[in-house]
Amino acid sequence: MGPERDGKDSSGEVFFEFTQLGQQMRVAAIDAATSTEVVIIAPLAATRIQMQKIALAKLRRRLAEAAKQEPRRF
Repeated sequence: MGPERDGKDSSGEVFFEFTQLGQQMRVAAIDAATSTEVVIIAPLAATRIQMQKIALAKLRRRLAEAAKQEPRRF
């Protein structure tokens, strides 16, 4: 299964990519603005909406953590 563009976060567009791995589903959520990607592994018994909600929550957390960090100074 390929990328989907039906996820929206308050900060912008989110892409979802679904890949079946045996009896599990790999779900990647990618923030379009920052190219930040997170991955979850879910059971096939979970619904697509459940998988997207979990992946989106993980992505939101990652983006919030990145916003709290000080920028790197070279």
